[in-house]
Amino acid sequence: MEFGAVPVTQAAGAVLAHSVALPDGKLKKGRVLSPDEVARLEAAGITRVTVARLGPDDMGEDEAALMLARALVEGGQGLRLSKPFTGRVNIHATGVGLARLDVERLHAVNAVDEMVTLATVPAWHRMGEGGMVGTVKVISYGAPRASVEKAAEIGRGAVTLAPVVTPDATLIVTTHDAGSSEETGKGLKAIEGRLDALGMQLRATERVAHDADAVAEAIGRAIGAMVLILTASATSDPRDVGPDAVRLAGGQVTRFGMPVDPGNLLFYGTLGDGRPVIGLPGCARSPALNGADWVLERLAAGHPPDRTEIGRMGVGGLLKEIPTRKQPRAG
Repeated sequence: MEFGAVPVTQAAGAVLAHSVALPDGKLKKGRVLSPDEVARLEAAGITRVTVARLGPDDMGEDEAALMLARALVEGGQGLRLSKPFTGRVNIHATGVGLARLDVERLHAVNAVDEMVTLATVPAWHRMGEGGMVGTVKVISYGAPRASVEKAAEIGRGAVTLAPVVTPDATLIVTTHDAGSSEETGKGLKAIEGRLDALGMQLRATERVAHDADAVAEAIGRAIGAMVLILTASATSDPRDVGPDAVRLAGGQVTRFGMPVDPGNLLFYGTLGDGRPVIGLPGCARSPALNGADWVLERLAAGHPPDRTEIGRMGVGGLLKEIPTRKQPRAG
């Protein structure tokens, strides 16, 4: 692509690179100059303008952005593209789900040509209807066709939306005299709000004694497609009441603890019938973002994180302090 200042008499058919104010109105950058517009520039006494002119092997910015965006979402569902404008195409979610991104391939897309760019939300970010998952932007007024085609091939199908496939959950709350109080109901409302944001329902809530056998029996009675456990006292060991109850009920604990704060004291696993189970940390009583949200969302979408993925959540896992926290990070 050619770029630079040229005599106005040679500007017809080129893309105006910088807006120009004229007595009868402004010519905005990005427009392909017509002979009439060139005449207006000459009439205003302007002799030179900065333009871009595509070569035979170049693509215009809108065409290039659309080609890459279409390739990125190819074969996926739950995503729609905006109309291209100023070299940009946005990728939007059509419903609730998680942004499922092939991160390494998307890095490779951005390494092809600095004029062809893609920005996205973080991998597994929860999306609502209409939320922007990503935006493709061609920096200049055009890009080499070879670069756009290469980026499109590398990134084909790398942006998808994982829908929530878990319809509801049962919440089991344990109680004892020295435990956290749920008398105000704010904690339960916060949990219900999390489920609602995912399009899930809180199907049932059961209160039982803070005892592994009692919790295991409640798990056996749970009717939800997911089971949540909120213990009166924080789970502080893999053999504590919550994890033990899951094992007594015939399930297995995949992981206890995570490098996300708040949210350290979470555990999760699978029941004998395949349903996911989460032992919620105490911070789940607050609506503020915590590590349990990231695990809950992944399980709800049917893509449980493995132990390695949980470990990698630590970088970026220092979240905002919760004002109601009983043991703040700083004394």
